Amino acid sequence: MDVKEILSRCDHTLLTVSATWSDIKQVLDDGIKYHTASACIPPCFVKKAKAYAGDSLAVCTVIGFPNGYNSTKTKVFETADAIANGADEIDMVINIGALKEGKLDYVENEIREVKKACGDKILKVIIETCLLSHDEKIAACEVVTKAGADYIKTSTGFSLYGATLEDVALLRQNVGKNVKVKAAGGIKSLEDAENFIECGADRLGTSRIVKIVKEAENKKS
Repeated sequence: MDVKEILSRCDHTLLTVSATWSDIKQVLDDGIKYHTASACIPPCFVKKAKAYAGDSLAVCTVIGFPNGYNSTKTKVFETADAIANGADEIDMVINIGALKEGKLDYVENEIREVKKACGDKILKVIIETCLLSHDEKIAACEVVTKAGADYIKTSTGFSLYGATLEDVALLRQNVGKNVKVKAAGGIKSLEDAENFIECGADRLGTSRIVKIVKEAENKKS
C-alpha cells in the first residue's frame, strides 16, 4: 500500500499529559506536511491549534478521556466547548462500566447526546476493547450504530493494550454500514498499519507512522 494512502488515514496523535505547545505545534506541522487525516490533541490546545493550522489540517480532540466515567452532562459540555474552539473531530470514551452492566440505553443516549453537541462534526466512539468481552464488543457495535456515531474506535492507548487485528475485524463485521472503524494503540510500523487497514480500519490513531516516514527521509538526505 502506498505510504501516502496510509498517512491519509492517520490521526497523528499526541495525548501525553506532559505535552507542551511546542510539542503540539510539531504534531500540527507534521500533520500538514504529510497530509494526515487529522491531528489528535488534548482539548486545552484546540483553540490555539485551529488558529495555527486553519483549514490545512483537521483538528481532533478527546472527550471523557481516558476513563470515560464522566457524567453525560460533562461530556456534552466538553464537546460543545471543543467544537466552539474549532475542533473538527471528537473522539469520546464511553462509560465502560455502564456497558459492562448491560445499561445499553444509557450508553446509547450518552453517545446520541454527544453527537448532537458535535453537530455536523465527526464523532468517533472509543469502546476500549481490551476491557470488554466478545459479547460486550458486539453490544458496543450495536449501540454505537443506533446512536448515530460516525466511527467506532478500539482504544484510548492508555489502558491494558491497544488495537488488535481480531478486534478490528470483529468491529467491522458488527457495526452498521454507515459506521467506520478506527484502530488505535500499538500501531508501530507500516506493516502494522497496512494490516489494520486490510482488516477493516478506516482510520488509524498513531504517532509512529509519521515518525517512521520522517526517519526514512532523514536517512536518504
